[in-house]
Amino acid sequence: MTAGELRTTLRVPATHPALRGHFPGRPLVPAVLLLEAAAMLLQEQGLRVVGIERAKFLAPLQPRQAATLRIWPRTTTDWQFAIDRAEMAIARGVLRVAAA
Repeated sequence: MTAGELRTTLRVPATHPALRGHFPGRPLVPAVLLLEAAAMLLQEQGLRVVGIERAKFLAPLQPRQAATLRIWPRTTTDWQFAIDRAEMAIARGVLRVAAA
């Protein structure tokens, strides 16, 4: 665990409305939902996302699968994030933040 690290478990229910069109018959959690979860975790700390410096989505996440979201400060305005499921990297990136 990194100093100042924020952590939460993600689990998108199969009934989430975004899954209907992403992809019918074989739904995957859209990247925007993963980024929204990161933004909400930062918002709890009085920060808001003002930009995405970098985001790479490495593997799909299916509904109901649990994943761990970790966010930690890289600088005062850039926070790194990682989303992992078991031993698999789902996403990595850097979010630009400002005070809410």
